Amino acid sequence: MVKVTREGGGIVPKIVDHEARRTRLVEAVWSLAVRGGIEQVSLRKVAEEAGVSMGQVQHYYSSMQALIRDALDRAVRAVNTTIENAVAAADTTSPETVLRACLYALISPAEESSRLMRFALAAAGRAASDPTMAKVLAPGDDELLTFTAGLITAAREERGSEQHGEGRTDADICWSLATSLGVDIALGYRTPEAAERVLDHYIEQVLR
Repeated sequence: MVKVTREGGGIVPKIVDHEARRTRLVEAVWSLAVRGGIEQVSLRKVAEEAGVSMGQVQHYYSSMQALIRDALDRAVRAVNTTIENAVAAADTTSPETVLRACLYALISPAEESSRLMRFALAAAGRAASDPTMAKVLAPGDDELLTFTAGLITAAREERGSEQHGEGRTDADICWSLATSLGVDIALGYRTPEAAERVLDHYIEQVLR
């Protein structure tokens, strides 16, 4: 959207970045939920946290439910982006290295990863009344599980290990374990180093 403003007697177009504004509001939701839980989030508090007017919040989100759902969707996408970035950073064709990079992304000590996990926990606390709230902590989707099962099979071949078990089940357990360990880190129950040792142990069991 382009707004027109006057500057020095002339008319200057001003570009409004709607995506940036939505991101700012969603990040305010994340911060509020982490500090006080989803039930403490309101449109007015989001406006205050983001430093904008109530009118601007309502311009982009017609209801609190719409804002929360977008915050959840963006949290899921943010986690997926973290995984994709970890794979890209690995810069390798080794299936085992790629597998580890994917799973380690969920136990990263980075503050942003920890914040997303804490928001996911806050959202999951409302899962009983609204099942969609738990999706950010749900096991990987079908495409991710298929991709991970393929990595496990290829990594076994790379090692010269015999194929065993059921690839998708192994993949599902890998992601469930990585998510659980990521939650432990976010809550301060484990250090990233301790979580990595546990995850490494299971990966070895799967691949040997």
